[in-house]
Amino acid sequence: MESVAAFSGSIPGQMLLAIGQTVVVVCVCFDMVRALSVPRSHRRYLASTVFRTLAIPSIIVNGLTVLIALVLWSWIDVVMGMFVLMAIIFRLHHDKDEDNWWKGKGKKLARWARRQLAGRTAAAPAMG
Repeated sequence: MESVAAFSGSIPGQMLLAIGQTVVVVCVCFDMVRALSVPRSHRRYLASTVFRTLAIPSIIVNGLTVLIALVLWSWIDVVMGMFVLMAIIFRLHHDKDEDNWWKGKGKKLARWARRQLAGRTAAAPAMG
């Protein structure tokens, strides 16, 4: 735990935390744009795509920030970080019917992966 506190206080640690918090802020801003945009508009489509893309990295970064605040015994930072973390998670799971680039990609990526793996495991033809 001391190494976590030492790294978070170093220049590289501070830079990584700043970049991570920038990702969180951008994610929350695009969620606000998504919430205020007209349904089925191109602006909402783009905002929803960016939010869905940045939501998981934002959750990870914010979780690490909360962990660092917990190690440093900064309870107000823990509470504020947990609030932001729960808000992002709630917003990620709340609007499932949004149209975005990721919609339907899970099945397409699974089919692509199956085709890639199937091509590699096929037996070579016998030499005759």
